[in-house]
Amino acid sequence: MTERTRIAYGGKTLYGAGVGILMLETRFPRIPGDMGNAGTWPFPVLYKVVPGASPRRVVCERAQGLLDSFLAAAEELVRLGADGITTTCGFLSLYQREIAEHVGVPVATSSLMQLPFIERVLPLGKRAGVLTVSAANLTAEHLRAAGANPATPVIGTDDGSEFSRVMINDEERLDVAAAESDILAAGDKLVAHHDGIGAVVLECTNMVPYARAVAQRLRLPVFSIYTFVTWFQSGLVPRDFGPPSRLAGEWRER
Repeated sequence: MTERTRIAYGGKTLYGAGVGILMLETRFPRIPGDMGNAGTWPFPVLYKVVPGASPRRVVCERAQGLLDSFLAAAEELVRLGADGITTTCGFLSLYQREIAEHVGVPVATSSLMQLPFIERVLPLGKRAGVLTVSAANLTAEHLRAAGANPATPVIGTDDGSEFSRVMINDEERLDVAAAESDILAAGDKLVAHHDGIGAVVLECTNMVPYARAVAQRLRLPVFSIYTFVTWFQSGLVPRDFGPPSRLAGEWRER
């Protein structure tokens, strides 16, 4: 059997990192599990900070005036080597179409984009609900831009003592236990105030470290930007299972 010709093709600057992540410009702690903590990912990623994209500006001010900055940052990530783009704030679903059209590669701006699929895998009569860093600012427009039902139940950690304050105000100190309590309280409120909740989607990318606690508390599946981007990555860079096994009778020379 002759060996196939082996040719490598270039065109990028960096190789081996399929996902490019658009980062907000922040200083709050990014603990393990947080999207902005590189140790969170079981695969290499590329990061690009978008200047001026503070949490308050993106969440509370709908990222006004920042579209060109996000487009330029996404374009740079693709030029460096990213095969797909995501972001560190679910509120950026508002820019999903614009970023995808600009960079010409798959774009997954928000964990909210999972909602239509999740609702189709749930039992009849069940629906997904959303936990967010700011229910006051997450609108039907954000949900529609993600392809989700604008009537999806949404509960925020707005009334908590720690999580929303630290994230939106971009504070340098985080009481992790208090933040977890805020998120669990929001989860309790979600299932108490809305019938038929069969799954939870975490809008906020900073909620990922608490996903297990939410799932255990509510006894429901919990989806997040982590579940979304690991799925995204699996398509951008499919797993290599190696050559078919001769012992299994799946391969034979001709």
